[in-house]
Amino acid sequence: MSTHDLYTVPPELRTWSLDMSGQSRFTWEYDDGRDRMLALYQKGKDKQWDSTKRIDWDLEVDPYDVLGVPDETLAIHGTPLWERMDEAQRREVRRHSAAWQFSQFLHGEQGAMICSAKIVESVPDLDSKFYAATQTMDEARHAETYARFLQEKVGLAYPINEHLKALLDSTLTDSRWDMPYLGMQVLIEGLALAAFGVMRDFTTKPLPKQILAYVMQDEARHVAFGRMALRDYYRDLSESELREREDFVIEGCYLMRDRLRGRETWEYMGLSKAEVDEAMEATDRSEYLRVFRSLLFSRIVPCVKDIGLWSPRLQQAYADMGVLDMAGQSLEALMKQDEDIAERLDEQRFAEEEAERHAEVAETIALGDPAS
Repeated sequence: MSTHDLYTVPPELRTWSLDMSGQSRFTWEYDDGRDRMLALYQKGKDKQWDSTKRIDWDLEVDPYDVLGVPDETLAIHGTPLWERMDEAQRREVRRHSAAWQFSQFLHGEQGAMICSAKIVESVPDLDSKFYAATQTMDEARHAETYARFLQEKVGLAYPINEHLKALLDSTLTDSRWDMPYLGMQVLIEGLALAAFGVMRDFTTKPLPKQILAYVMQDEARHVAFGRMALRDYYRDLSESELREREDFVIEGCYLMRDRLRGRETWEYMGLSKAEVDEAMEATDRSEYLRVFRSLLFSRIVPCVKDIGLWSPRLQQAYADMGVLDMAGQSLEALMKQDEDIAERLDEQRFAEEEAERHAEVAETIALGDPAS
């Protein structure tokens, strides 16, 4: 089945073409480069995995209860609109909500793959080119994984959200080599990583937990890559150049915040205009979504501070968004947690499979024992 058959509405075009600017940079310096970057590159090589083997695709998923989380996580839960719905309509709300979220993850991963490829092309340092090449493979694997999940388990997909599309457009059409880092590695990847983490920790369903944990294990390295490259580069920029990057960050953060409203989910479900407006008002008032939005900036804000974009103007923008206190988060601690969760999940899964194999062997031996 084609993915286009799953979309709530047909995408505007089968492909989206952008006229990207900038230069392709070769370097003839093949020395060892930066130790930290090369260590990250080695880790990127060591941690490659195959989604067809590492993920247990035989696990069943209820498309009307994809994550197994309480209905209180839905923006309209408890509102008059929710109370007017019958159970069939509520099931559709659950399905569309999950399909929309995972669809944006999918589109973001393709965007990350293209941004990584552009970094390989445009970044001047060979060690950065090396690492970005491993990230391009990571992002291809992530896009493959989310596409399969939507196709085989959910059976519904959404086109790319207009706010995510706008940020990708700004990121990929900028001629400066550092902008794919800033737009993708810091903003889009940072927000996605936090969203994956919230869903990984909340879900009670084993298949989405596996997918989110394993993808996060890669994404934590990607954000570290962006931090290393930009921190070194931004030390030497002028005040006016830093201000341009801060403007980009502020605009991008507002786009990412507004993306989470998901107006299209209500429009595509066939609600009337008045009901869509009612759903959006509930979304803007939802205490759960307020906390969720705040948590989504837990990776972005400390990363922006770490790379040297931390003027009073930028801090005020984060204060206005209600996320300034996220600056105190430890990115190293969060990354270690992401690594540990994925490794523990592997240990638990494969220990259970090994125990099942031993039990099957013992049962077979017992059946063949003439004394039994």
